[in-house]
Amino acid sequence: MTRRVVAIVGPTASGKTEVALRLAERLGAEIVSADSRQVYRHLDVGTAKPTAAERARVPHHVLDVADPEEIFDAARFRRAALAAIDDVAGRGRPVIVCGGTGLYLRALVHGLFPAPPRAPELRARLHAIEEREPGALHRRLARVDPDAAARLHPNDLLRVVRALEVEALTGRPISAWQGEHRFAGGEIDALVLGCHRPADELAARIEARCDAMLAAGLLDEIAGLWARGFGPELPSMQSVGYREMGDYLREQHASGAADLPAARAAFARATRRLAKRQRTWFGAEPAIEWFHPERERDALLARAVRWLERPWPSPISISSFPSPR
Repeated sequence: MTRRVVAIVGPTASGKTEVALRLAERLGAEIVSADSRQVYRHLDVGTAKPTAAERARVPHHVLDVADPEEIFDAARFRRAALAAIDDVAGRGRPVIVCGGTGLYLRALVHGLFPAPPRAPELRARLHAIEEREPGALHRRLARVDPDAAARLHPNDLLRVVRALEVEALTGRPISAWQGEHRFAGGEIDALVLGCHRPADELAARIEARCDAMLAAGLLDEIAGLWARGFGPELPSMQSVGYREMGDYLREQHASGAADLPAARAAFARATRRLAKRQRTWFGAEPAIEWFHPERERDALLARAVRWLERPWPSPISISSFPSPR
């Protein structure tokens, strides 16, 4: 069975959430999150998770479905998202997928290649190497799979380890497996609409978002997570914001004097880098239709309504908007 959805994507701070909320309210739809950090319980402020008020406006799915110490990958996301989509569509309501994790959207729409299972002993050896020499695994990946290394940040240890694991177990780089498979799933018919803002406009919004997160209690959230036993070594706690402000808290605890402005600047810088990686990922996806989330909002809403109402079967959507510069 093919499911039809509208997906709202784009870099962090581009305005995806508000666009998805407005579209869902207009269509009577429900939202399926495609964010790799909003899946974790208790990570609220630093992930910009939809608030209680926003969830009251529109039902959300695939939020708070894992504890911070759990491994949550693209395959697990795909299963959870398909189940949510079937539930929403079974009640006769449209589905809006919203998020900035490009791999999750690709896995949902096009499926995943038949990867080998995890190898705990191999993973333990790889993590031991990284502990002895931070950055060693990403450098190793750059030698055996330059394409994958170019896509992955050195701090994204979860995916770096997985890429090395696949190469070691199969003798082929993960990028070759992905290229051969070409993510040919076919269970989701998606119109993908991207939120695009000029670089300076997005940078200003990122600065404002970092300040807002700190004002909303990000430091208290991190301290509370540590008190629950979810320490800074967890992959979920190494995500943007949690890593930089966690470093500040550790320094403050160790010396009693830490540089909050410097930590805040590192937080904003890491967020800008994340946004750049997201723009690069989505910019390489050919079927995304790009729009400004405020100036072109009416055109977006009309496009989504027309697409959802078109009869089955229908041709694959092609882009009518320019790619972001």
